[in-house]
Amino acid sequence: MYCYTSASNMNSPASLRRTVTIPALQSLKPSKRRLLSNVTLPSRLSNRSCSEFLTVNSILRREFSTRNLRLTAIKASSNDARSVAGGSFRDRGGVREPSFAEFITSERVKVVAMLALALALCNADRVVMSVAIVPLSASHGWRQSFAGVVQSSFLWGYLISPIAGGTLVDYFGGKVVMTWGVILWSLATFLTPWAVEVSLWALLSTRMLLGIAEGVALPCMNNMIVRWFPQTERSRAVGMAMAGFQLGSAIGLTLSPILMSQGGLFGPFVIFGLSGFLWVLVWVSATSSTPERSRQISLNELRYIQNKGLSHSAVDSKMKTAKVIPPFRRLLSKLPTWSLIVANSMHSWGFFVILSWMPIYFKTIYRVDLRHAAWFSAVPWSMMALMGYVAGVLSDRMIESGTSVTLTRKVMQSIGFFGPGIALIGLTMARTPLIASAWLTLAVGLKAFSHAGFLVNLQEIAPQYSGVLHGISNTAGTLAAIIGTVGAGFFVDLVGSFQGFLLLTAFLYFCAALFYNIFSTGERVSFDETT
Repeated sequence: MYCYTSASNMNSPASLRRTVTIPALQSLKPSKRRLLSNVTLPSRLSNRSCSEFLTVNSILRREFSTRNLRLTAIKASSNDARSVAGGSFRDRGGVREPSFAEFITSERVKVVAMLALALALCNADRVVMSVAIVPLSASHGWRQSFAGVVQSSFLWGYLISPIAGGTLVDYFGGKVVMTWGVILWSLATFLTPWAVEVSLWALLSTRMLLGIAEGVALPCMNNMIVRWFPQTERSRAVGMAMAGFQLGSAIGLTLSPILMSQGGLFGPFVIFGLSGFLWVLVWVSATSSTPERSRQISLNELRYIQNKGLSHSAVDSKMKTAKVIPPFRRLLSKLPTWSLIVANSMHSWGFFVILSWMPIYFKTIYRVDLRHAAWFSAVPWSMMALMGYVAGVLSDRMIESGTSVTLTRKVMQSIGFFGPGIALIGLTMARTPLIASAWLTLAVGLKAFSHAGFLVNLQEIAPQYSGVLHGISNTAGTLAAIIGTVGAGFFVDLVGSFQGFLLLTAFLYFCAALFYNIFSTGERVSFDETT
């Protein structure tokens, strides 16, 4: 017979302990009986009551539900011992570090890979109009001025949504808001061919909808990374996600002409729009908003994130109890906030000036035929994607080696601003298009170090407000992008020099780098109390 000791007699001498016999358990396999060998039953149960009212399944349900966490911990300890013995983890400060193979195949990397794919679609949908605007203008008789209006209509929408979208991200979480964002911007992309044929207002409306929907993408990315990655891995996570964003530019600029030649003028809009809907299906079914809610995550990975990362339950609690209207006055009263605003503004200024004006610059200064130079558009952004990941790895290594978070962010941001500034000066002195393209690639590549600077810093000074902080700084960045893009044209008309505007941009890079280094911090800033 298989017997269990009564709970009330556990401390009694062995001769006085009352045992309860459960004949039904005799049919269990020995392995399952061993799992239940320490189960204690209430003292009031008799042999008969046990056999009559407690079935094997009810015992299993009762005991496994109350002891699930303990059994899981025992299993984890066993797995941990085997992992350490096998050499797959190294112990550092009491927290087991994953190997590169385990990191790259982890659930959190799957999440950031999905984010990178979403950002690639985001940028591809954005730049496809830069390719399509030439044949559209020719077929509809649009002037250059109106073509500029069509191009800028995206920024009108992009100017509206970051703050509201960031607030929604902080309140509902990145997964939900990103889902709706991708649905809306994919719909806007898919409907663009229809809008062109209907009316100009319909076209401008779809472009604005595209901008509004894409305004939530980067706040969502920040929200998901702060939930899924410990601080020592966030820089490389941002680097991986932003690599997708930069590759989206290369993909959109290089594939659009091919898709147009094969599927007509509106081929890229249809293909990229449908790709977004496909992404949503995978995102909703295969990812979770937090590690704790994931069904695919391993126990080792979950424990690693919880032990070494931020307390997600605490952050979620703050997000759920946070006010729908964030404390804007307190957010804007802190100089670290303004360091992020200045950094994002300069980052966007440089990004859109290079994206919008460099093809024209090369055509005007060096007489380069851009129709046969697709690589020219792809190489700088591909380099930026690569260097963004390199910067992330270097940043994380610095923090792991004991360098303070504040110093690490300032070093990364200095490279990300001083580097492009110097490279743009070199660009103005280049004599040949080959040397000029090398300077441009260097400028764009070093610019990616900003992703391990201010872009990660948004998560660190106030995790509970990272979405709205990103929204505020992104709105300022969009304004700077509009001013820089439009201002470049007026500057060239007034001064007659592209090189002069590039020198002005370099000077602004240096000023922004100094401001960030003086006023930024990698420590948590209190926005909940007036200090």
